[in-house]
Amino acid sequence: MDFLEIFLSANFWAAALRIATPLVFGVIGALICERAGVLNLGIEGIFTAGAMAGWMAVWLGAGLWGGVLVAAGAGAFFGLIHAILTVPLGLSQHVSGIGVTLFATSLSYFTYRTALPDVSSPPRIEPFKPLDIPGLSDLPFIGPALFQQTALTFLALFVVAATAFVLYRTPLGLAIRAVGDNPSAVESQGLSVYGLRIGAVVVGSALMALGGAFLTMSAFDAFFFGMVNGRGWICIALTVFASWRPGKALLGALLFGAFDAFQVRLQTDVGSFIPGQVFLMMPYVLSIAALILVARKADYPRALLTPYFRGQR
Repeated sequence: MDFLEIFLSANFWAAALRIATPLVFGVIGALICERAGVLNLGIEGIFTAGAMAGWMAVWLGAGLWGGVLVAAGAGAFFGLIHAILTVPLGLSQHVSGIGVTLFATSLSYFTYRTALPDVSSPPRIEPFKPLDIPGLSDLPFIGPALFQQTALTFLALFVVAATAFVLYRTPLGLAIRAVGDNPSAVESQGLSVYGLRIGAVVVGSALMALGGAFLTMSAFDAFFFGMVNGRGWICIALTVFASWRPGKALLGALLFGAFDAFQVRLQTDVGSFIPGQVFLMMPYVLSIAALILVARKADYPRALLTPYFRGQR
């Protein structure tokens, strides 16, 4: 097998970017939450809720972009629940997040079964189609790798750029980063710690749900049980890998996408000699190795996981 030929293939990197897209939405959403000092372990359930809500809305006639908005609204709703429990009430972020994951996942499955009680296979929708951008799509290598993706992939790349700009170039971004490091200093400036944290969790959760929506509205064309398959937990790990920086978060998601695309190619070429489970675990093993290399040097938000109450010093 020629590994160099694989890594120099435009189709390989197109697949890597496609696989990375839901992770980009998820890791940026988790990054925004954690930059504000709130760990959101509800991400796995929010992914599932976004996948089901977006697909269901399109199936009911809302249109693809209407489904995107519905998915974001579902994520924001579960994010608001998590934010209320952890910010003003100061409950455990771990316990609340796991509870949100269980609640969102169960509610999504219940809604699906209630709406479609007699369906053996899920109805199909017409998903987003890859865009053909005149001139750019025909460029050597970069054209098929980057400019023949669906609209949601370009939206994910825009979200990365917009998040980096807001966090590092605007007063709002400074306030979000400050509330995750020193909330008492933020309150002393007359800003609302609760408002900033709740807003960050709601926005971050809406982005997480778009990761789920990508699965049912772009990568596939239907909702299946278990289709999220741990992507939310991968996003939590990628946030640490990225040291809570949007650019490195994109890099981490692309790295995982490349690992996943590579294992698919390996299965095709040498799968008859090695059990398939070895290839399936490769992206996760390599991600853990990459995480170990960078996690010890990560500059984490100082007030992450720490509840704050008004007037506290």
